[in-house]
Amino acid sequence: MEQTDRFYPTKGRVILHLDMNAFYCSVHEAEEPHLYRDKPTAVAGSVELRKGIVVTCSYAARRKGVRTGMTVRQATRLCPELILIRPDFDMYRKYSRGFMNIAMQYTPQVEATSIDECYLDITGSKQFGTPLEIARTIQQRIWNEWSLPCSIGVAPNKLLAKMASDMHKPNGLTVLRLRDVPEVLWNKPCDTLFGVGRKSAEKLRKLNIMTIGELAAAEESLLVRHFGVYGHWMKEAAHGHDHSPVKEGRERNKSIGHATTLAADVIKREDAHRVLLNLADQTGRRLRRQKLMAKTVQVTIRRPDMSTIQRSATLEVPSETADLFYKEACKLFDANWREGEPVRLLGITLAQLSPREETAVQLDLFSYEEQPKKEALTRVMDALRDKFGEAAVLTAGMLGDDPSALIRNKRIRGTSLQTDEHMLYSEE
Repeated sequence: MEQTDRFYPTKGRVILHLDMNAFYCSVHEAEEPHLYRDKPTAVAGSVELRKGIVVTCSYAARRKGVRTGMTVRQATRLCPELILIRPDFDMYRKYSRGFMNIAMQYTPQVEATSIDECYLDITGSKQFGTPLEIARTIQQRIWNEWSLPCSIGVAPNKLLAKMASDMHKPNGLTVLRLRDVPEVLWNKPCDTLFGVGRKSAEKLRKLNIMTIGELAAAEESLLVRHFGVYGHWMKEAAHGHDHSPVKEGRERNKSIGHATTLAADVIKREDAHRVLLNLADQTGRRLRRQKLMAKTVQVTIRRPDMSTIQRSATLEVPSETADLFYKEACKLFDANWREGEPVRLLGITLAQLSPREETAVQLDLFSYEEQPKKEALTRVMDALRDKFGEAAVLTAGMLGDDPSALIRNKRIRGTSLQTDEHMLYSEE
């Protein structure tokens, strides 16, 4: 134990960031290696119609130029032999629980940030060996027990651990210490610093700040003047400083959303409204399943050229009712769409969430007698669908053959941007 102690700081922390490599494709490869091992694969929506968006792709596909976010048409043009796979979120959850359970055997301080990555604070885990021994053991166990590759970053904080895990993929194991930051990071562009997005990097370039090193050397007052509190954070991050804790478990969702890429561009209002009805129905279902209420409804509209607009409306009172979400979504769509304009993707996101039991709801004076009846009917419909499947109770408006109908199948949901249960797509 004394020999192990010297690998742990007397002050400070040891953080691991565990990032599964090409997670969805790797899960399918683990389930059916005879079909997918070492082959170019991509998980995508609307597989039969060979349309939709690439959610993730294997490393064999990436070597052919395929990238996450491409249309399936673009991807198959680059790689004609690309194998397209329909998403199976039940299977992804099973494998996610599997590798998370391994991680939690080495520390109770595990923070899941998405279905395929998590942070571990192993400062108090000396009994399992040195930090590198723990990281190697976890990596090897995930491969042996689940046939999944992963990359792990080892660092004194979450920021550097995340950046370290991104440096060598697949199956990388990288240590990034504070004293390594100037040599390893300072020559890189600002948008490679985790937490600095493309728009912020563009704004920094206008201030003649091109690299992380130049960001570290910039006057803090200049950064705060242009970015506010975020400017202070950026300077700290450029020096490799991050004091955010590893939060055990999972944070309460800030939003619940779902989007679907359409098999063919929608150009009719009634078709778009039917898609929104399905989206409102399922986001409402997941909201109620988590016993939450929402005060904001946001609509996402993406055109064939991939330009995207998002518009939101705040409700007078929090709600859990899909009908209301649908009506608000249609209003937002109609106000931001020109007749005949093609639409490639539609999405609904519910935000400003609060627990149902803690939310004060003001009943409408003219409908308060009807409200309990509507709520009771909704509960009965939810119970029927929980027992007999999502298609057990449908309205006529939900019927159709576009991908929005697939979201009622919990195993197969087209190309989604779900955020419940941390079903988030990470950039791999």
